[in-house]
Amino acid sequence: MPNKLRVLFVGDVVGRPGRKAVQRFLPELLSRYEPDFVLGNAENAAGGYGLTEKTAQELFDLGFDLLTSGNHIWRREFLPYLARSERVLRPANYPAGAVGRGYALLRKGDQRLGVINLEGRVFMRALDCPFRVGAALAEHLREETPCIVVDFHAEATSEKIALGWYLDGKVSALFGTHTHVQTADERILPGGTAYISDVGMTGIRDGVIGMRADQAIELFLTQVPRKLEVPNSGKVKLEAVYLELERDTGRALKLERIRWSD
Repeated sequence: MPNKLRVLFVGDVVGRPGRKAVQRFLPELLSRYEPDFVLGNAENAAGGYGLTEKTAQELFDLGFDLLTSGNHIWRREFLPYLARSERVLRPANYPAGAVGRGYALLRKGDQRLGVINLEGRVFMRALDCPFRVGAALAEHLREETPCIVVDFHAEATSEKIALGWYLDGKVSALFGTHTHVQTADERILPGGTAYISDVGMTGIRDGVIGMRADQAIELFLTQVPRKLEVPNSGKVKLEAVYLELERDTGRALKLERIRWSD
């Protein structure tokens, strides 16, 4: 329909298995849904921690228009690319001086989509207020388009739900990321904002939030700190959401949860 804008948002891509899942499933998703814009969280796409220029380009080549992130984006060798890239976002509520961009305006023909990246504060860093920063950026982007999507990278579902209600009617959609576990609470709020607490994860199917299960079990049993690793092989899954918006108003018309696996 001419008055619809279609968005596909892919949940946190974790390591090589996540990129493999994108390569395997994304072409069929693009064919089925024909999205105008393809977004995804990629803060764990390189080895499970952070992003590199090479892995970012790999995801762009596979069909992503823009990548969001979170607390793991600050890989030192990636910072120069983050500082100059207009296609990789970091959370907007980091203090002044943090490199990179926290929001973007995407254009394709006469289609325009605003994207805001925010990070939560409950059980995470003491950042600037995501509620106030998100509302201010939404007001700024609405000067260009009513169609605005928020990636809220946060730990606590209560904080995510509260921000969803706070931004209801101010943005088109709020997608939670970070926990790597897809939630079943997708809905359209009364003001027209599509909401889900967590889009989920794209990566190894039978690990622990994308990492090796044996190492995670050892960590919980011994409480001895260690770096968890992404499995080298195994079955993969892709979790995402499909969103339809009314272009003139930015109101959500449809939100569909997607979970594909081997």
